Amino acid sequence: MMKFAWDNYKLYALGKNELRPLTKNGHIGNMFGGLRGATVIDALDTLYIMELEEEFQEAKKWVEKSFDLNVNGEASLFEVNIRYVGGLLAAYYLTGEEMFKSKALELGEKLLPAFNTPTGIPRGVINLGSGMSWSWGWASAGSSILAEFGTLHLEFLHLTELSGNPVFTEKVMNIRKVLNRIEKPQGLYPNFLSPVTGNWVQHHVSIGGLGDSFYEYLIKSWLMSDKRDAEAKKMYNDALEAIEKHLVKKSAGGLTYIAEWRGGILDHKMGHLACFSGGMIALGAEHAGGEQKQQYMDLAAEITHTCHESYSRSDTKLGPEAFRFDSGTEATATRLSERYYILRPEVVESYLYMWRLTHDPKYRQWGWEVVQALEKHCRVEAGYSGIRDVYTTTPTHDNMQQSFFLAETLKYLYLLFCEDDVLSLEDWVFNTEAHPLPVNHTNFKAKASVH
Repeated sequence: MMKFAWDNYKLYALGKNELRPLTKNGHIGNMFGGLRGATVIDALDTLYIMELEEEFQEAKKWVEKSFDLNVNGEASLFEVNIRYVGGLLAAYYLTGEEMFKSKALELGEKLLPAFNTPTGIPRGVINLGSGMSWSWGWASAGSSILAEFGTLHLEFLHLTELSGNPVFTEKVMNIRKVLNRIEKPQGLYPNFLSPVTGNWVQHHVSIGGLGDSFYEYLIKSWLMSDKRDAEAKKMYNDALEAIEKHLVKKSAGGLTYIAEWRGGILDHKMGHLACFSGGMIALGAEHAGGEQKQQYMDLAAEITHTCHESYSRSDTKLGPEAFRFDSGTEATATRLSERYYILRPEVVESYLYMWRLTHDPKYRQWGWEVVQALEKHCRVEAGYSGIRDVYTTTPTHDNMQQSFFLAETLKYLYLLFCEDDVLSLEDWVFNTEAHPLPVNHTNFKAKASVH
């Protein structure tokens, strides 16, 4: 599957950000501010881990010869960080090739002006050429988004580590300081924060989009620090406790889900993006004490089961973008606008963590169901495409092979069927785009532990 996705990208879209597999051309999009080759950078570590050596060399050669960092255009700080910086860092740690390191550092430098705000909370959009930054037009009242400024920590610590320049670490530690100072409603973190005043802009809380990876990076920061970053662990534990208390619900049919919170009123829906949380909670449970460990492992298994239900209740056996628990429907999308599937990885991500931490064979079985569904409904003549409605077996394709399909979905599926020591959870932490970063064991030799 990886070879098919890569070969078609290379044939029809090399150097563009994504492949459009139906029209057999490339797509650039406006998320990356003029940067190109998102699929190349996202695919590097997957190609390497899968030992697709020739393909890896093709990708590496493109980065060496054609990846241009002198660009002008508005980029998402978050997307550039998790895909490009994360992808280059992982490629460096896996291979030891200096070229990947120097490009990661050069790009990291270009992100720094986004932090020039009164609070040091970065704005979401940056012009990589001029260094001008601003907030997304759709984000309420010029606010910054929790998942965006909360998902820089892992990569920025490695940028400091590799450059010796403390500025990257200082920037993300300051974000944490602001978050610790501010009052949290019921212990919850709303999704919108003003980079000017440092106050919450509205009380919308979600473990799905806008919130999701902030929580993931707290537990992973602690793990990446070889369990020395006690502050991150405490922030994670407190946040999870508040989530469990206020947002975790059980449906009439016995399905556990995490609702969204709007100023105290619950919205009983869960996004596909929130399905990463089964894996996250399991990862955290692994290191909790006594009965808390079992309590959180159970919660992780229940959420992962609910997310599997959202897949198995659809005609294609792929899950919708969002599913609801109201008026008698459970784990299904009730709105047309939420029925699409864009090759997202979050559900198989949770299968991988649950498999690694429990070895219950059902997780491999569930992963295999996804593989078969992808082959049946998303594979087209020249790549893989998202579909517009998971509830029909003659789906319409959206003509987009997302870069994260190669970075995440296929990597997590591959690792689900690998031995546990391939990118072991002891030695590696995955960034939110599934790019492996080494745990900071003193004298850790990253390269030795890949195969």
